[in-house]
Amino acid sequence: MIPYSSFTFFFILVILLAPTVILGLQGKRFQTYNMMVTVIVLAIIFAAKPASALALILFTIWQVLLIEGYIAYRKKANSGWMFSIAVIASILPLTIYKLLPYFADTNWMSFLGISYLTFKGTQLIMETRDGLIKQRLPLASLLYFILFFPTISSGPIDRYRRFDKDIKAELSGEQYKQLLYDGINKLFRGFLYKYIIGYSINHFFIANLRFIATNHFQSQLFYMYGYSFYLFFDFAGYSAFAIGISYIMGIKSPENFNLPFISRNIKDFWNRWHMSLSFWFRDYVYMRFVFWITKKKWIKNRNITSNLGYILLFLLMGVWHGLEIQYILYGIYHALLMVGYNTFEQFNKKHKWWPQNKFTRIVSIVITFHFICFGFYLFSGHFIQKGV
Repeated sequence: MIPYSSFTFFFILVILLAPTVILGLQGKRFQTYNMMVTVIVLAIIFAAKPASALALILFTIWQVLLIEGYIAYRKKANSGWMFSIAVIASILPLTIYKLLPYFADTNWMSFLGISYLTFKGTQLIMETRDGLIKQRLPLASLLYFILFFPTISSGPIDRYRRFDKDIKAELSGEQYKQLLYDGINKLFRGFLYKYIIGYSINHFFIANLRFIATNHFQSQLFYMYGYSFYLFFDFAGYSAFAIGISYIMGIKSPENFNLPFISRNIKDFWNRWHMSLSFWFRDYVYMRFVFWITKKKWIKNRNITSNLGYILLFLLMGVWHGLEIQYILYGIYHALLMVGYNTFEQFNKKHKWWPQNKFTRIVSIVITFHFICFGFYLFSGHFIQKGV
């Protein structure tokens, strides 16, 4: 069963989370019960795919051993080589999952959520390296963080220290009542986005482009805009479901979208679109790369260093989506946009060519919107297909 894909799934959650709501409104702790709910829901999700369930179990054991092992090692030493080996080992299952389809008929590493779970495991190793995590993590809390079912398939990507703070928080009945209200609100937004707006765009517009468009170029153009809005409402709907269920379970999972289509520039866009992913890549790829290059003094020009960081970041992000040509082109496209905008921004600081006022803000939003939509057109791979 795929999370949030049917009303049956929501019906099951209503039954399973009823005790959580009752305990929460009474101001009693419910996280232990929620851990059991997570195990039950995961069993339901993977019931029809025992091979995927086994892959998930083996993956989780691998990550836990790596994390706890590296935390124990970090107390005694801080070798860069050991850190690199730990990170590579953490992303190894995801790498196998991405490459295996090109060498075998069966992808034995395939299971729902492998990408998001990998981000969590790798993040913990990096934060241990940085000294943010110093003590062995309680096994129950670590497993709960990695396997937290609301965000397993679509994110958002949480941070362990923030997540752990929510687990330990003592909520009064009134505080939980507000969380419950916000969670239900987000669920209704998810239904509106995914099952009404997103479905309508896909079913009534995109599926009928042959009858709406009068020529091939117009058809491609309509598809570009239609797919961009569909992608947003479908993905934002999934995220709203995940965040809403998280709130009901007492976990304030971070927001994933913030009106991305009114972004003023491409940097602003990545601060609004799939925020937990872009912030993850920013913190654990871009910032670490810039710090490393600066520390080694290999490149003295900050702009060049920054641009190389953007290229690395978006190439990795493209490959993370998949090794198909559309994803690689999508990564290259956004890397070029970021480098281009970064160059323009530095130029404008000196020459004040583009003033800041209401008119230029509107123009910037319109221009950015079209660049974004073309990027989603590349991402869709529609240009590879023949016709619409």
